[in-house]
Amino acid sequence: MSQLVECVPNFSEGKNQEVIDAISRAVVQTPGCVLLDVDAGPSTNRTVYTFVGRPEDVVEGALNAARAAHRLIDMGRHRGEHPRMGALDVCPFIPVRGVTMDECVLCAQAFGQRLAEELGVPVYLYGEAAQTASRQSLPAIRAGEYEALPEKLKQAEWAPDFGPSSFVPSWGATVTGARKFLIAFNVNLLSTREQAHRIALDLREQGRGKDRPGRLRKVQGIGWYLDEKNLAQVSMNLLDFEVTGLHTVYEETCREAQGLSLPVVGSQLVGLVPLKALLDVAAFYCEKENLFVLEEGQRLRLVVNRLGLDSLSPFNPKERVIEYLVPEAGPEQSLVDQPLRTFVREVGARSAAPGGGSVAAASAAMGAALASMAGLMTYGRRQFEHLDATLRRLIPPFHAAWAELTAMVDADARAFEAYLTCRCRRKSKVPKEELPSREGREQQSSQKKC
Repeated sequence: MSQLVECVPNFSEGKNQEVIDAISRAVVQTPGCVLLDVDAGPSTNRTVYTFVGRPEDVVEGALNAARAAHRLIDMGRHRGEHPRMGALDVCPFIPVRGVTMDECVLCAQAFGQRLAEELGVPVYLYGEAAQTASRQSLPAIRAGEYEALPEKLKQAEWAPDFGPSSFVPSWGATVTGARKFLIAFNVNLLSTREQAHRIALDLREQGRGKDRPGRLRKVQGIGWYLDEKNLAQVSMNLLDFEVTGLHTVYEETCREAQGLSLPVVGSQLVGLVPLKALLDVAAFYCEKENLFVLEEGQRLRLVVNRLGLDSLSPFNPKERVIEYLVPEAGPEQSLVDQPLRTFVREVGARSAAPGGGSVAAASAAMGAALASMAGLMTYGRRQFEHLDATLRRLIPPFHAAWAELTAMVDADARAFEAYLTCRCRRKSKVPKEELPSREGREQQSSQKKC
């Protein structure tokens, strides 16, 4: 399985398109980096970039982006709604595939050290990369923002992890680290900035202080006003969507807004989002409203509608869901995407994979699909109306089963090929780059030797 790390640098520029594009080019021109999303906000005066690559590649991509920002951004003139302390305000590294959190910590450390040495700027480590508990929280490090840095850097407890303890007016300071997926989610209100912030204080985990915590765990929040949209937002960061989901944040915000007689007019997702986070929302509304929606595409459409994700701009899941942009399969075509004749031919070829596991998964998937088909052809028909409740209970497990089993077709083949590669390497003790190609492995596996 190829290694993949996501890097989400936040730069303090959201208005000047030339600067935004220059930073984008710096990432795109870095070998091995794939730029997935650029989300600029004029009122926040901030742009969030999302790109992926191997660990060493994303570190280089982040450094190239920082070099461009160093030439083009002057923090002394920066103003915006979003809290910030540097031209490159924060640069997290997130494990996506085949990478551990510890490896992302190493990415952050390497990036921070090189950034500080090359540009001569203060750099702090946060999240999983934090050296002390007091620096795990980004808001704690960023307290006072850019304007407080001259005095803050004089304090021993706020000496940077890398770089000088001196104020760099044009840059400020940068925070880098490693973390899980963070979802930036904003709920739109026809209200004042102060009313939106009041709701944020009541909901975010930090609340209004130690004595008055908020209701939502693993959620950060602030209220602001978007002049270009003529509305306010309760802006939330979901640090762990499996602890507090998007639907919980949205519903609780609506409840608070209703108590203040304020209208909620949709929401906004900034950057990319994991597929499971959206499917969790769909599951919530299907249960809440007793809906029967099975297909993934229809479930996502339901989410967009219920949360109002297209209220400010079109929301296309194919462009915003990270799994759709970074598929599991590598450069070779997935077995399940091949024509049936091709799949059968590969099974019958002189190779160990795909083999019995993939065939068993494919056969079981088709069996589950047939059961689902029979249920769906019966459901909703007037003459079988008395069976609707039973079918709504029986069909979903079959639908889920064929989806899971279909994924196992490729998973089994990849697992066995990985086993053969390790077995060959252990026996021959040759460098990885000298291992036989897939065609060579197929011949070797058929002969049951390396």
